[in-house]
Amino acid sequence: MSIDQIIAEGVAKAVKALYGIDADAASIVPQATRKEFEGNLTVVVFPWVKAARKAPEAVGAEIGQWLVENEPAVARFNTVKGFLNIVVEPTYWNKVLAHIAGTPDYGSVPVTDNSPLVMVEYSSPNTNKPLHLGHVRNNLLGYSLSRILEACGNKVVKTNIVNDRGIHICKSMLAWQKWGDGATPESTGKKGDHLIGDFYVLFDKHYRAEVKEIAERENIPAEEAEKRSTLMAEARDMLRRWEAGDPEIRGLWERMNSWVYAGFDQTYKRLGVDFDKIYYESQTYLEGKEKVLEGLEKGLMYRKEDGSVWADLTNEGLDHKLLLRADGTSVYMTQDIGTAKLRFRDYPIDRMIYVVGNEQNYHFQVLSLLLDRLGFKWGKDLVHFSYGMVELPEGKMKSREGTVVDADDLMEEMVTEAREVSREMDKLQGLSEEEVAEIAETVGMGALKYFLLKVDPRKNMLFNPKESIDFNGNTGPFIQYTYARIRSVLRKAAEKGFAIGDYSSVVPNDKEIALIQTLADFPSTVQEAGRTFSPALIANYAYDLVKQFNQFYHDYTILGEEDEPTRSLRLTLCDQTSRVVKAAMALLGIRVPERM
Repeated sequence: MSIDQIIAEGVAKAVKALYGIDADAASIVPQATRKEFEGNLTVVVFPWVKAARKAPEAVGAEIGQWLVENEPAVARFNTVKGFLNIVVEPTYWNKVLAHIAGTPDYGSVPVTDNSPLVMVEYSSPNTNKPLHLGHVRNNLLGYSLSRILEACGNKVVKTNIVNDRGIHICKSMLAWQKWGDGATPESTGKKGDHLIGDFYVLFDKHYRAEVKEIAERENIPAEEAEKRSTLMAEARDMLRRWEAGDPEIRGLWERMNSWVYAGFDQTYKRLGVDFDKIYYESQTYLEGKEKVLEGLEKGLMYRKEDGSVWADLTNEGLDHKLLLRADGTSVYMTQDIGTAKLRFRDYPIDRMIYVVGNEQNYHFQVLSLLLDRLGFKWGKDLVHFSYGMVELPEGKMKSREGTVVDADDLMEEMVTEAREVSREMDKLQGLSEEEVAEIAETVGMGALKYFLLKVDPRKNMLFNPKESIDFNGNTGPFIQYTYARIRSVLRKAAEKGFAIGDYSSVVPNDKEIALIQTLADFPSTVQEAGRTFSPALIANYAYDLVKQFNQFYHDYTILGEEDEPTRSLRLTLCDQTSRVVKAAMALLGIRVPERM
């Protein structure tokens, strides 16, 4: 039982004994005592003041006294208004540490046959361009959230929806037909997703030039010139032919998409993310179209004179939403309706979470309402994990103009930078080239992932590669280096023949107690991260933990400690700190090196 549970149950017993109140121990949540007050854990006593008919300070004092007399884990207490600050008996922290050390998969709740099934959708790329920095944050958030939810006792299905059809795909295809000269990944030496992205940018370049030429020639506004673009008309015709099953267009589409998928797989592998199930818009949009037409027949939707199909959402405080264009082609909303239908057919999902940027808040408001209107009982329960955008010092990224930060280039840059910084700091001496390469990969990718995950996901963030690779401060390399330092201490202890013995009689000092208490907070931090969908809580917990360890390491000797029980306590602290750091970083999808 954790120290939090012991105190919570003790308080529940005290309230029952003193005031006859049946308090649920699970509802009593001790918090770490604020630094300006004496104590380890604080309990709020206001919930029992009315029934006790006493002032908050008096209730706190009576509960505190009862605990001192009846709960061996409590040494003393003090009250500040309605807050009961509890000092845990110092030697009891040894039991807490022993509990941590003896708990398999510490911090995680076992998944059982009866665990709820959560599906998490993330990535959702388009097959007309490679993955970029925005996709990197999306993938890292989705993958980390999946790991955290599983650690919270959920079955998790990681899923992806690939947007492999639509006008944007046709733009790349048309550009390849017109100006590609038969180019392939093999003939150009480019990853397939990069090659297709080049043609998407090329289409936009020619399209802009055509619009400008029309506007100048006919002396009309750019908006009017866009309507007369022959290039855009050809792209739209290609989309209609694709939806009609034209063999030539479908064949080209399958060929070019296969190049993109091979490129995506390489990026996902290096990023360290994966999926249990991948859906494709080309396989789901017809399902959505069918549901929309069913809704039209039932009077849930309406058709305009031009043939387009819409939903009137004004009664829900929104506007009118297009579901099928006048030419019968589908929009993203139609595809999402079809995908949701297939997912709930394929899996007994208890919770569906979409990891999508906050620019799509309106989209998911509408999707939830439409699914509910169409008779899907789970429609209103869908969760949109809305996260902020990644911004650069130069401003927002634009795929059409080719000004995005490419994911592959970014990862390569981070690994190169990690190698250079490590070499400058003499952290690679005595290592083979293979070991240097492995450490550079681990540190570079850890720096990237940690920097993107340590920020509250709901906030927009500015990405700075130079800051992320720093070996000091709140960075991935700082945490990784501390882990490697601890593992070095443990290896040296083994070389000296130091085994961990009984330390139950040792009275831990303040910094040892603080470190044990932070280790004890790991399970509740994981649960809170799962409840609030915030990998940032795990990231910043890991940082706080290694900061505390470094203070302890700086102030007290470990291998040079002559008292065997004290040395055993400190070696256990080293072992369990490294174990929890590794577990926390794994929840973020970050590896930690044994040597640096």
